[in-house]
Amino acid sequence: MTAPSSPSAPARSYAFLGPTATFTEAALIRILTRRGELETAERVPMRSADLMLEAVRNGEVDAAVVPIENSVEGGVPATLDALTRHGRLQIVAEAVIPVRFVLAARPGEASVETLTSFGSHPHGEAQARLWLAEHAPRAEYRATSSTAAAAAELAAAPSAAEAPFQAAVCPLLAAETYGLEVLADDIGEERNAVTRFICVTRPGELPERTGADRTTFVVGLASDRAGALLEMLEQLAARGVNMSRIESRPTGNGLGLYQFSIDAKGHIAEARVAEAMQGIHRIAAKVQFLGSYPADEGEWDVPISAEAAAAAADPRVTDEAFAAAASWLEQIRRTGGLAD
Repeated sequence: MTAPSSPSAPARSYAFLGPTATFTEAALIRILTRRGELETAERVPMRSADLMLEAVRNGEVDAAVVPIENSVEGGVPATLDALTRHGRLQIVAEAVIPVRFVLAARPGEASVETLTSFGSHPHGEAQARLWLAEHAPRAEYRATSSTAAAAAELAAAPSAAEAPFQAAVCPLLAAETYGLEVLADDIGEERNAVTRFICVTRPGELPERTGADRTTFVVGLASDRAGALLEMLEQLAARGVNMSRIESRPTGNGLGLYQFSIDAKGHIAEARVAEAMQGIHRIAAKVQFLGSYPADEGEWDVPISAEAAAAAADPRVTDEAFAAAASWLEQIRRTGGLAD
């Protein structure tokens, strides 16, 4: 990971999907805490992944945090496509955030039993639909631009009579930020849902290898012939590189033309990952490397050491195994085939 800013360095600016108190800002807070920048960094809310990544490319902000994958719905198409479209961007960190919704209201002005209306983003409403149907069946839904915006709009109303709805389905961070009272906690249908967010910067020095890393890249196949995808995947499998995500995305150049967005476990500083990437580059029409960075596997503040990861790894795909194979081949070339 990129080294945290020193006390004398200028404060860095980070864009996130606004408004204030979204799940994206919660991810940014987690990343900034890890980097030691929580008290110094400037947080800049923006409306879309496209605007944020363009701001990074243009130097308007130093970095942007965007969602890339949800445990319920899979990859986030807007982010995947924006990363490919904008180019010249690098992922340097990630954060996995539990997607938990609360039902919140202005203090003392509503209860679950008397609720007649609530506001939320359609995704929030869909997650809380079953709970609300059981506990507040008379409550009517009002759509908002985001779950955090629902909390902000409710809190900003001059009075209860002028509020757009009685309660908001929103993140706990939003309820706390806007001074709302939590009427019910964890009301989402998917209790174990999480979203993975990435921190994107302009290209620079790669984060150091930690032993628990992820490498993200996009591959455009050389042709649509039978077996082309298998040939690409074999470059990973033959070297013991596991994937944690693979998704097809249209190239935009015609029907049936796709490229593949991939997350692989490991760091490009590892011999097995580096050789796999070389193999893919050799057979693919295009490879866009997006970064190798520490994986957030829950206990992010206690990363897996390189030594522990090496001890748990398949001995056939360690750096030492690749080095030994290279030494064996060099000996054959040097001695004319007399290697052991």
